[in-house]
Amino acid sequence: MQNKIAITSLASLSPIGNNPSDIWQNYLSGKSLIKIKDFYGEPQFVAQIPSELKAEIELLRKSDIKYKALDETVLMAILVSRQAIKNAGWKAGDDFGINIGSSRGATQLFEKHHQEFIETGKAGTLASPTTTLGNISSWVARDLKNNGPEISHSITCSTALHAVLNAVAWLQSGMVNKFLVGGSEAPLTAFTIAQMHALKIYPKPNSSETQEFPCRAFDFSKTKNSMVLGEGAAVACLEIGTHENALAYIEGIGYATDDIEHNISISDEANCFQKSMKMALKNTNLEEVDAIVMHMPGTLKGDTSEYKAIQKLFGNELPMLTTNKWQVGHTFGASGMLNFEMAILMMQHNHFIEVPYAEKQNVKKEIKKVLINAVGFGGNAVSILLSKEC
Repeated sequence: MQNKIAITSLASLSPIGNNPSDIWQNYLSGKSLIKIKDFYGEPQFVAQIPSELKAEIELLRKSDIKYKALDETVLMAILVSRQAIKNAGWKAGDDFGINIGSSRGATQLFEKHHQEFIETGKAGTLASPTTTLGNISSWVARDLKNNGPEISHSITCSTALHAVLNAVAWLQSGMVNKFLVGGSEAPLTAFTIAQMHALKIYPKPNSSETQEFPCRAFDFSKTKNSMVLGEGAAVACLEIGTHENALAYIEGIGYATDDIEHNISISDEANCFQKSMKMALKNTNLEEVDAIVMHMPGTLKGDTSEYKAIQKLFGNELPMLTTNKWQVGHTFGASGMLNFEMAILMMQHNHFIEVPYAEKQNVKKEIKKVLINAVGFGGNAVSILLSKEC
């Protein structure tokens, strides 16, 4: 990293809340926020945003006639982006870039328009413009009236961290000094969940393994896949240089694409993670890494391969290992930024959040550096090292 990059704010909206103190208390509770909901007569495990936050989304939808036709992914992104720039001291109309992505994009709205087409043979006027992936950053830019580049992309579950990589490149180049990055995902539809069942990675409510903790991420004793979907949005404000209000600093970045063996899985020892972690840590002694917030989706292959990659790199002296998907579900494109948030909160409170049913960690007294992992279908891995201090 040629120049220091500070994270000067982070805002999120997810099953675990949207207020930092509430989010932290929910992490400390050790309770899963995954519930059973009925989808077209079929009970399914999902992690939903609390009803009071859903109400905020609907208020935003009604606040402007232009927002009435927008997908929930866009509305959530607008809400968290407003909060993030406020926390960072940025103002609407400032010069900053925006890169907010999504794995699935406007899933809910696309399915609604497609159903209308099946029933009537006609597509609505706004069917195309409101379901393109570019909706997210473009509408956030319109709302914030920023002066800077607007980028949307989908790199499946590593989307949010790829947004960070992109912003780092812009910031290091000197083309901009500030960038808003993150991801937004609203995947809780019957069709999306059906796709996960088709991949045989989604748990059924009648499973004896999925009562207290439906998603068994970081549990190597599980005998079945247990990935559960969650919804949410999270963004961070990045700025070049050192700042008094910095929550943390980006110290290293890494990325790699796996030579995949199957469309939905990564290599047996997650070669992509081995490469991305090595790249992120090339200027850091391994013993300095206090914790890793792992991707760990709750699948048999995904969990074990990432763990093997960590063992390959760190040997017998592993950092503290954790994940949040057992609690908030897998929010696809937004998940990497929620990992960011978890890492920053652990550094701020100097407290490690363990996975209740996993093997106990050798807890360290101080948490100064945390590595964050994310990977998506296709084996696109990203690793980012955060530091508490400049």
